[in-house]
Amino acid sequence: MRLVQNIQAEFARQQGHLFPWAPVFYGIGIATYFAIRIEPDRTAWVWVLIALAVALLFTSRLGEGTRPLTIALALALAGFAVAGAKAHWVAGETLGFRFYGPIEGRIVKVDRSASDALRLTLDRVRLGDVATGRTPTRVRVSLHGTQGFLDPEPGVTVILTGPLSPPGGAVAPGGYDFRRQAWFQRLGAGGYTRTPVLALAPHNGRAWGLWVYRLRMRLSAAVQDALPGSVGAFASAITTGDRSGIAEADYDALRASNLAHLLAISGLHMGL
Repeated sequence: MRLVQNIQAEFARQQGHLFPWAPVFYGIGIATYFAIRIEPDRTAWVWVLIALAVALLFTSRLGEGTRPLTIALALALAGFAVAGAKAHWVAGETLGFRFYGPIEGRIVKVDRSASDALRLTLDRVRLGDVATGRTPTRVRVSLHGTQGFLDPEPGVTVILTGPLSPPGGAVAPGGYDFRRQAWFQRLGAGGYTRTPVLALAPHNGRAWGLWVYRLRMRLSAAVQDALPGSVGAFASAITTGDRSGIAEADYDALRASNLAHLLAISGLHMGL
């Protein structure tokens, strides 16, 4: 009882200063979801939601001394539930085998790979005679060989030929897991092409989901026209987020000088 009283007294002293702990416990719930080895079944999700409802009920009925504990529990349960809901919300088909053949899809993103190759992310994918139920939701393809037959723009449907593979997992225990990141980007396969990428159909003006991206690309092109070369590519990256114009040598120089963080979100804010 004395321990409980001491905890309640400490909560009372911290009254009005506990809000910064909210994201901490919310994050604990998210981390717990990603730490478990198996995906909870429907019964487990029902119990999580029941526990969340009970925690919220007790939060409104308990006194000031113990209310922070139930709020912390509710936040952790909410983080767990939201992480699981997000994982299911973005669920898409993933390629289950190695593929080589014709690829068709609509461009939704243009960027550059780690090897400085232009890279396209495609949705509405068709892979030769592969059944729709086995076709990835999105694929990402790096462009090599002779290109330049079209100016890649979001919304344009393109055709090409090349190999695709399922996203790879971590190369070491606890290491960077690209497969998990790809899941949340709805990337079901990645690959490259050495054949020319050709336009099959122009972008549809009714594709409202891509208009912001096209606006960003137009702004990026305007910045690079006004500031040619590496200067324009860097200026475009920190103002529009388009890094496709930055050469690999410039990336290496930024890393060597400890300035590569300027291309991250925090660097965008500092650049602006």
